[in-house]
Formats: sequence, structure tokens, C-alpha cells
Amino acid sequence: MDLFDLSLKLKGFPIRKAKLALEEIQKKSDTEFNNYVETKKQDIVAYHLKHNSFYKSFAKNTNILDWNTVPIMTKQDLQQPLETLLSDGFSKKSIYIDKTSGASGQPFIFSKDKFTHALTWSVIMDRFSWFNLNFSSTKQARFYGIPLDKKGYYTEKLKDLISNRYRFNVFDLSDEALENWLRDFKKKPFYYLNGYTSPIVQFAKYLHRKNTILKTVCPTLKACVVTSEMLFEDDKKLMEKQFGVPIINEYGASELDLIAFENIKGEWIANSETLFIEILDENNHVLPYGEEGRLVITSLYNKAQPFIRYDIGDIGVLSKKSTLKNPILEKLTGRTNDIAILPSGKKASGLTFYYITKSIIEEDGSVKEFIIEQLKLDTFKIYYVSDSDMSSNKIETVRNEMKNYLESGLTILFERQTTLKRSKSGKLKQFSSLIQ
Repeated sequence: MDLFDLSLKLKGFPIRKAKLALEEIQKKSDTEFNNYVETKKQDIVAYHLKHNSFYKSFAKNTNILDWNTVPIMTKQDLQQPLETLLSDGFSKKSIYIDKTSGASGQPFIFSKDKFTHALTWSVIMDRFSWFNLNFSSTKQARFYGIPLDKKGYYTEKLKDLISNRYRFNVFDLSDEALENWLRDFKKKPFYYLNGYTSPIVQFAKYLHRKNTILKTVCPTLKACVVTSEMLFEDDKKLMEKQFGVPIINEYGASELDLIAFENIKGEWIANSETLFIEILDENNHVLPYGEEGRLVITSLYNKAQPFIRYDIGDIGVLSKKSTLKNPILEKLTGRTNDIAILPSGKKASGLTFYYITKSIIEEDGSVKEFIIEQLKLDTFKIYYVSDSDMSSNKIETVRNEMKNYLESGLTILFERQTTLKRSKSGKLKQFSSLIQ
């Protein structure tokens, strides 16, 4: 047993049992797997209807034999004291407890039973093994935030030590800080990068300005795994060029599990072993593969707290090539709370604004990062990081593109900043509406 597995075991998480369970699930034939999913769906609903007082009240009209009668659960439903959400027999001392980052604007504390948490790590380790990445034997360059309180800080530092990882400060993206990052890569035998998309993109842009390929200064480097924030195709190409290694896209939610992980073919394979993933329309009807809708996810194992038909707040598409055992996440287009409502009544994904402005603002490299906020129905503000104010020509170009892609009459404001506001975890929310 390696050091990382041992650390999980010592904390009471049955990692060996979880790994064996995952192997058994993966061995099932298509027919066996279909039966497994249906059984697990019924079992987890029946369990919480019997043992969880919150869920008894929440899903009181549920027929466990009719999945369509199972209600949709949202983040708002879970924003209450954890004690009210726990199932019989579970206490804060016997479970895994964490909190969501709050990047969605709706943070809350959640729990998992210890076997479910061990299963989460089993799935993560399984996916990372596709690229020969091991938490104990391969050194990780880690680009995540870190708690600033003494207990949280040293807890994360201990985890970093056990997990053979070196943490970079994602709150400082100045050229001086990025130069220090580069020095670390010259001195340390990193095997892969792992962390939030936006700071890693900024590092790639810095390397581009320096005309430096990371793998030439750190020959041990093999891969880069990005997570938690949108990965745009042009950013991915830039990272591939400047790092000199494959870029792997991960999608997960701390309250659930790893949701999807890119394989060596470039397919975003969704987690079907421990989760049941549905795509629903506005009326909560299940959409066929290939159609865009809300991602609604069921944790098939968590007995400590129900996450059953949980609307995670994201919008996406499962490929037409998907099967129940091998679902493929074809596209993730943003969050449901990232929708802009325009004066005409038209709705637009927040990513629309980002795509419109991204190539224009970043074309000459002078703008390092930017975010967009909707202040009023007709007013949007772009906050950007740059060494100098944006030119009047570029500002006018952005305004014209907004008019062409969306509608006329919009007011577009610009404000240069030295740094952009990130959540406490270090994530960057690229679009937000203040009117909803």
C-alpha cells in the first residue's frame, strides 16, 4: 500500500474495499451494468426515504419504482444546517465533511459516508492512471488555493507532503510570481500540473511571452490536468504548445465525485460507476443523447446525505455515442446562473459574451485576464488586467461585436485592474449577472 492509500486508510476511509468495488463494477457486461444502475437508483432512494428525515419530507410523493416521481434537488434545498440533512446513524464524527467553493454563488456544507468518499478517490485514481499519474510516485505541480487560517493551511501542507505535490500560489499572477514558478520547474522534477484552469492558462501565456517551452526546462513533465473552470479550445492549444505535454480536462464537483475525465482519445468520459447522470429540459423531462440541457446527477452510494436527482447548476450535452455504461460528455456550456437576460427579453449564455470578447481583447497579448458582469438589463462591465488602458479602437470593436452577436442598445463599460477578484478557493468566475 502506497503512502497516499495509507493516509486514507488511517483516516478511516476504506480505500482497498472501494478499489475492489470499483473493479467489480467495471467488469460488468452491458446488460449487467444496466441492471446494476437501475438497482442502485432504487436502493439509494429507498434508503433515504427510510433513514433520512429531510428526504422523507422532501420526496414524500416518490414511488421508488417510477424514477419520474423522484423530485429534482437543488443547491438551495441543501443550504441548511448539516445536522438536518444527515441520515440515521450518522454523526459529524463518523462522516467526511467539506464545503463547496462557492464559485456558483450558492455555497453549502455537505457530507459523505466514509465508503463513498473512498470510492470518490478510487475513481479519481483510476482516471489518473490512464495517463500513468500516481499520487504517491509522480510529483504534482499543484495550482489550487489554500486556506489562510493556521489549521487549514497546515492541514493542506500535510496533504501536499503525503501526496507528493508542490503548491503554487494562484492568488498572485504577476510576472514576478510567474517567473518564480518557472524557476521552480527548472529545479524540481515535476511529472504533471494539476489545478484550476485560469492560473495555468496565465502561466502558459507567460511562457509564450518568454518564448519558453516548459518541457524543455522540466524534462520530467508528462501531462497537465485542468479542472473547476471552463477550458476554451484556444487556451488548450496554447497550453499544449507552451507546456509540450497533453492537456487533460477534468470535470468534478466536490459534493458528488469526479464527473468526467478526458481519455487518451480526447473523449470526456463521464463517471457511470458511482453516479447516474441525466440531461433535463426546463420542465424536468429527460432529453435524449445529443441535446443540451441541465445536468442532474444522482450519487448512487452516499448514505450520509442524499444527492438524488441533484441539479448541479451546469448545462451540457451527452454525446449521441453515449451508452449507460460509457456516457461521453460532449460539451459543457456553462452554469444555469450564467444566463444573461437582455432588454428585448432574449436570453444568452454568459459564455456568449466571453467568446465574443476573448479573441478581440487577447489578440495582441496586452490583456492578461478579464471577467464580465451584468450590472443592469442593458449594462455590462468588463474588468480586465493589463499593463495599460485598452485602446479606444479595441473598446469600440468589442462594443460593435456585442451589438452584432446580441442586440443594439447595450452599454459596455470597461475597467482596468491590477488583479481580478477570485473566490476564497482561488477560482475565477468569468461571467456573473447581478440582476438575478
